[in-house]
Amino acid sequence: VNRFHWDQGCVYCVQFSMEPCFTKPNFSQGAKLDAKADLSEAAKARGIDFFLVAFVDLRGVLRTKMVPASAIKQIQRDGAGFAPAATWLDFGPHAADLLVIPDASTLLQVPFSPELAIVMGDCFIEGKEVAQSPRAVLKAQVAEAKKRGYVFKSGVEAEFFLLSDKDAISDSRDTQSKPCYDAQSMMRRYALLADIVKTLNASGFGVYQTDHEDANGQFEINWHYQDCLTTADQHVFFKWAVKTLSERHGFRATFMPRPFSNLSGNGCHIHCSLWAGDKNVFEASDTISDLALQFLGGVLAKAPSYCAITNPTVNSFKRLNGAATASGYTWSPNRVSWSGNNRSHMVRVPDNDRFELRLADGAVNPYLLPAVMLACGFWGIDTKANPHKCLFPADVNMYEIPDGSPKLEGIASLPRNLLDATRALESDEHLTALLGADFLRAFVKLQKLEWTEFTAHLSNWEVSQTLDC
Repeated sequence: VNRFHWDQGCVYCVQFSMEPCFTKPNFSQGAKLDAKADLSEAAKARGIDFFLVAFVDLRGVLRTKMVPASAIKQIQRDGAGFAPAATWLDFGPHAADLLVIPDASTLLQVPFSPELAIVMGDCFIEGKEVAQSPRAVLKAQVAEAKKRGYVFKSGVEAEFFLLSDKDAISDSRDTQSKPCYDAQSMMRRYALLADIVKTLNASGFGVYQTDHEDANGQFEINWHYQDCLTTADQHVFFKWAVKTLSERHGFRATFMPRPFSNLSGNGCHIHCSLWAGDKNVFEASDTISDLALQFLGGVLAKAPSYCAITNPTVNSFKRLNGAATASGYTWSPNRVSWSGNNRSHMVRVPDNDRFELRLADGAVNPYLLPAVMLACGFWGIDTKANPHKCLFPADVNMYEIPDGSPKLEGIASLPRNLLDATRALESDEHLTALLGADFLRAFVKLQKLEWTEFTAHLSNWEVSQTLDC
């Protein structure tokens, strides 16, 4: 306990735990700013000493520069400079500076370190916006939605594991074969989870539930849906806050798709709805609307192509195509199908106002996930895509249908590995046009690089299987 700094003002910590709470109990987040608001004035009014000016690269890595409040006016005007080749963007060492211009509307003062604030930015090189920047890709899709008179709203469910310093599950008593919703396992991590939730709620997230998930050491925190750009910015802050607070509590949080071969992996389900003003145009009386069905038709039809985006790592396919888990189910899809309130399919329709894509995993880029949903959804509307060939009755367990069954006639399978997924994405002319050729070229190049690095790696399995050949 002595290695932590105690905040004696936190009632939860004193009453329920011997661990500290880092979120300040009397913290109040300031009002949301306009995109061009003066950040130096906000710093004076809110007691901010430093800003983390941030962007996310193609592999979803959060990149930041720490800027003192005394310099933020200049940075807001000129941008924070980064060497683009030092990040996962497709530039060489000869490229000019990548300048990140803060978007003041994303400013979040950090509830556990109120002297610090984080602000997302947009990327420019020599005055031109970087088209391969994931936030730029999403903003282009948001602009297309606005042109059509719509706002796309999304909510994400990002699962994560809590590990020890040795990358094992941090709770040695969390050993049940079906640990989902286990109260005692949650209470042993109550101090950390409460700290995270209070930080998120102090930042305007509207968290409404937290639970222990299907795997040992795995948790999920759900917050209220927003317009997709806001949700994507929140998703970035969420992952950063979870990792940072976990470290302060002595743990390591990971969103890796499948860190343990015998346990369920980390999904990142996205709930989707489309709005025209105050009206949810996906909502209908009994099930989702005809427009929503066309949108869904596009999402289903293009799934094999965009799987490299929603499942962007070699490890992603251990979650999609891996062995059975200790709990009995992987909870991840294996084919392109949908149903009602049924979690064995790629898409679930839990109510008459939205659908849930269950394909994406914890490695997905927070901006590219909603971007690809919008791109494919509008393609589905434009082509009047019909999702019904992929529809199964609500009582059908997709995991029980074997390969080759007549029930699977016309049902596409998901790619088996990252290379197959990347090739499917690269060959899809529609997605190239919809997401932008510059972005797709850069993204595919990085995916092929990861596959090459993977195939060059000699695994213990290969040695054990082949050493005595």
